[in-house]
Amino acid sequence: MRDAYHDELESLTGQLVEMTRLVRSAMSRGTTALLDADLQLAESVISQDGEVDRIYNEIETSIYELMATQQPVAVDLRTVVTALRMASDLERMGDLAEHIAKIARMRHPVSAIPPELRDTIVEMGAIAENLITKTGSCIASRDIELAKELEEDDDAMDRLHRRLFRVLLSEDWSHGIEPAIDITLAGRYYERYADHAVRVARDVVYLVTGTREDEAPAN
Repeated sequence: MRDAYHDELESLTGQLVEMTRLVRSAMSRGTTALLDADLQLAESVISQDGEVDRIYNEIETSIYELMATQQPVAVDLRTVVTALRMASDLERMGDLAEHIAKIARMRHPVSAIPPELRDTIVEMGAIAENLITKTGSCIASRDIELAKELEEDDDAMDRLHRRLFRVLLSEDWSHGIEPAIDITLAGRYYERYADHAVRVARDVVYLVTGTREDEAPAN
């Protein structure tokens, strides 16, 4: 019975890693759809978000059953509580990738991103993918040094987010209000995606060390 219990705890790690794979793919395809006005790709991101939600619901159900039937304590309790937090953040990351795809769909057949901001969005997409790749590795290996690297990657995302606003607020902006709104929302989605990745990494550190650093809430 206890072997089955610990197998269930271990399976949570596999499910979380699978969620990171799915939300990485969603962000990659969402960014391409946004830049290239690719309606088919945008629709695929939107339709496949349900798979992320399905795994999240499975994790949530498993954890509630484990807590009710096994009454985990100490490290095991920390494992299940942290897994639920991670799953929640990863589910939200899937939603954010979906939001980016919805901007692409809404503006099709025109790209929502003007030429002067394409490089910035490409960089933001690349950082987002790198963050979630590292997040998956952190979850699988419980490597706290790798987890701490995500803070620096998040700083790079924040710098790009600020760069977007400098362009939007400059006197040279000539694309009007609607594109400005689209870019403001997209920038926010990338920035929050990165914040959720950092939250997951911090949970890995907490899982391993039992201590938690102060953190701002992610939305």
